[in-house]
Amino acid sequence: MNEVNWAGNVRYGSTRIARPTTIDEARALVAGADAVKALGSRHSFTGIADTGGIHISLADLDAPIRIDAARRRVRVGGGMRYGELAQHLERHGWALATLASLPHISVAGAISTGTHGSGVGVPSLAAAVTGLDLLTSTGALVAIGEGDADLRGAVVGLGALGLVTTVELAIEPSYEVAQTVYEQVPFDAVTTGFDEIMRSAHSVSLFTTLRDHDHVDQVWRKARTDAAVRPLPASLVDREATGPRHPLPDVSAASCTVQGGEPGRWLDRIPHFRLEFTPSNGDELQSEYLVAHEHGPDALAAVRDLAELLRPVLQVCEVRTIASDDLWLSPASGRDSVALHFTWTADGAGVARVLPDLEAALAPFAPRPHWGKVFAPRPVEAWAELYPHWQAFRELRDRLDARGVFRNDFLRGLGL
Repeated sequence: MNEVNWAGNVRYGSTRIARPTTIDEARALVAGADAVKALGSRHSFTGIADTGGIHISLADLDAPIRIDAARRRVRVGGGMRYGELAQHLERHGWALATLASLPHISVAGAISTGTHGSGVGVPSLAAAVTGLDLLTSTGALVAIGEGDADLRGAVVGLGALGLVTTVELAIEPSYEVAQTVYEQVPFDAVTTGFDEIMRSAHSVSLFTTLRDHDHVDQVWRKARTDAAVRPLPASLVDREATGPRHPLPDVSAASCTVQGGEPGRWLDRIPHFRLEFTPSNGDELQSEYLVAHEHGPDALAAVRDLAELLRPVLQVCEVRTIASDDLWLSPASGRDSVALHFTWTADGAGVARVLPDLEAALAPFAPRPHWGKVFAPRPVEAWAELYPHWQAFRELRDRLDARGVFRNDFLRGLGL
């Protein structure tokens, strides 16, 4: 095999990639293998999806989208991309509460790693899950639904429990969003008025390249048109961008969703990038750390203090907010959070050199790394300190994957 992830920094060790079209085909593959991992959109930057056995893609699985209007739920195959699901929902008058910045990622992969969008009152993509079906290592198809004691542990499952064949998500009526970008916002005004800015729209993102000590490069506000108008923070007045902007300086905004305050469909505004474009060639690495919301301004200031260290390998840092959830291994579990996301250059060695200092600077804020993005190794016991339900998840893993088929080096490094 000569397969790599989206960024090219992980070379997969699998012997082959299988694409079953039915549950029975997938069951036979799992039952006959000693090591299996699901392979989604390959957008993880870690070895979380790697295996020395068989990779199974569920993108071709026969799992039609089913909308239950009465319950406001949709069932969808785990291998489907969010952008495709969003288009289907919109055609039938429905929507999701949030999307990630990229609509290109698979549903199962996104929820299994705790991937999120942005919004003070908006939880992660995983929080919308009301049920899922797992194909376990015994070949059993286990349905975990609303009210099931295992659901909170199974949603952000790190690929450790089985193949997520089907997911049920909460939906709501379709809505429109208007997106506006602001530039060169004073850094001190952002830290002192952090809550006012982040609460000023349905979804808000801050972007800084750390090249300018005194200013945040961009603020992206995405306002729902069906919600009450929120006042524009004084720090953003007269700072609206004069044209479309990409988060990276001097990069064309052609791949970005429509800005300038023009209302449009939720699926065309909440992501930063359009589904029909590949936003980059994967020539980057990514890291992300979630801290408790109240620590957001101080954590951002700590990042700025490391500007000289980070600049040689940093493309841009994005700051977003996520509402808390009750999912055991969600990075936002039990606390409203602020996420500091780093898009690095493809210099793996250079990124590895700066991560220990970055994580040390964030350590006072108990940062939880995104499971699919690069982070420095930690002692096994550190994970139980960050996640109160860590041992309960281990027990759930032992029960659902007694054969150890879905374990890999990434999970072993976590002590799972």
